[in-house]
Amino acid sequence: MTDAGPHTTTHPEQPVRRARTTRRSGERVRWWTYALLLLAVGACLFPLYWMFIVATTDTATATQLPPEILPGGNFFHLAGLVFSTVPFLRSILNSLIVAGAIGVGQAVLCSMAGFAFAKLTFRGRNVLFLVVVLTMTVPTQLSVIPQYMIVSSLGWVDTLQALIVPGLANAFGIFWMRQHLSSSLSDEIMQAARIDGATTWQIFWRIAFPLVRPGAFVLGLLGFVTAWNDFLWPFIVLKSPEMYTAQIAIKALQNSFSIDLGLAMSGSFLATLPLLALFVFVGRRMVAGIMDGAFKG
Repeated sequence: MTDAGPHTTTHPEQPVRRARTTRRSGERVRWWTYALLLLAVGACLFPLYWMFIVATTDTATATQLPPEILPGGNFFHLAGLVFSTVPFLRSILNSLIVAGAIGVGQAVLCSMAGFAFAKLTFRGRNVLFLVVVLTMTVPTQLSVIPQYMIVSSLGWVDTLQALIVPGLANAFGIFWMRQHLSSSLSDEIMQAARIDGATTWQIFWRIAFPLVRPGAFVLGLLGFVTAWNDFLWPFIVLKSPEMYTAQIAIKALQNSFSIDLGLAMSGSFLATLPLLALFVFVGRRMVAGIMDGAFKG
């Protein structure tokens, strides 16, 4: 039996203590992380919850102090008033048509423009792209009057195409898809496709667009939500109740002298339900598309 000596003495408890300390610190970090996440989720969901509270009560209950924190029992009554006051189902259908067409249009048309700016060579490409980017600095309100004059000259006032056509493409979507295509599609792949006899349209539709489909999907969802929540332009263009979108129908629930908060919030909550259902079904794919673009950037 050999003597190991005083300098070779090992302490097996030290790694165990270090592991326990690391585990405890990790548990502390996770606890604080989850607490902050719960606070953030609560702050985001509270306006929706308060909207539902008001949608189940009346105006007097909504403005009393201390406020109610539990739902009332008037939601179905107020929802019936919403449907009897304005053609709300038709308004929801109009919003679905407009927002769906704008979402699909932005996903396709902005992808085409982004592909042209990212991978095609033509005279004035950089100058045109700079002009497109600079249009994002122009306030939307400045384009209302010339846009209305164009729509009026085409005879599109009080029609859904007056809402759809101006929103089919925008500067942000073109910039978004150009960045995706610049980082996803290499010039070598395009050269190989051209050697095989592919046209520019075939390269875009069969090679480029499938590569950036997650980014285009996110852009389409953003366009859908923006068109669904738009109020200013539909309020200016639409005149007849059967052409109202959901947001204009909610405005029609209010009269000129007073606002029934319960009725207005019932309409707002009903108009929010399709967006909530959309996020439940495609929320994970939307987050994945955003993260994919963030990592590529």
